Amino acid sequence: MPSNRKKQNSSLPFGKGTGVAIVTPFKKNGAVDFNALEKLIEHLIKGKIEYIVALGTTGESVTLSKEEKVAVTEHIVKTVKGRIPVVLGIGGNNTAEVIHSMEKTDLSGISAILSVCPPYNRPNQEGLYQHFSAIAKAAPLPILLYNVPTRTSCNLSDETTLRLAHEFKNIIGIKEASGNFAQVMNIIKNRPKNFLVISGDDLITLPLIACGADGVISVVANAYPKDFSEMTRQVLAGNYDEARKLHYKLTNITNLFFADGSPAGVKAALKMMGLTTDHVRLPLVNINEKVYTALAKEVKSFR
Repeated sequence: MPSNRKKQNSSLPFGKGTGVAIVTPFKKNGAVDFNALEKLIEHLIKGKIEYIVALGTTGESVTLSKEEKVAVTEHIVKTVKGRIPVVLGIGGNNTAEVIHSMEKTDLSGISAILSVCPPYNRPNQEGLYQHFSAIAKAAPLPILLYNVPTRTSCNLSDETTLRLAHEFKNIIGIKEASGNFAQVMNIIKNRPKNFLVISGDDLITLPLIACGADGVISVVANAYPKDFSEMTRQVLAGNYDEARKLHYKLTNITNLFFADGSPAGVKAALKMMGLTTDHVRLPLVNINEKVYTALAKEVKSFR
């Protein structure tokens, strides 16, 4: 954990509860909107989330230059001021380059690294094991694996996840977005003590935690941190009736956020709420008019 943390926003241990895969706000000219980013961070902390994940999929990290990644990371750490942990996304399909990035990145104020399965290459399970083994051996901070087959075209199996979890103590958990309940439950059942299993899918966070998962890294909580983080805490505490109320309050919004591409959906809502613009970078585009109209109605109703 970073030494400059002054105030813990939650009594939950690191990795438990709600992390937010924070969006990267852009101006109309395409530049990073640092003022909006600061405003969003304060919105998240006020909403009592447990931690922020910077430069993830939702942050459109693949469209940021190296210089922008540095600037965004520094601004998030500076704004957070140690009030909650910050996790940094460092991943890719070139193992050597991932390791080089970890070594060259200023990780001051960062609690852990989130590293996604290599996209495009489509490695087999041994290749995935070797990739993350090399990263774990070089990592200066704890590692969270990130399995999201719909984006990477490869699945980190439960067997490979468990192999890595038992072999490397600095691999402290996994963000699991495969949607495969049998796979996730096998990881939960056979994981080493304190290995985190984190939902990477907002809509199934409640049932996954009921099965034994530890929390979520959320897209939806960018816009609704208070409701989503409270839902997560309630289900972690076993208060299923209260958790279900909040879960079903959020389901329509959640579905609309992903109806025509993410993070375009949540950015549209953030614009409606006066928190950021809805600009995304190509090849992403804004949500279509039909989804926008439905989302505007839902956002107004949610208020």
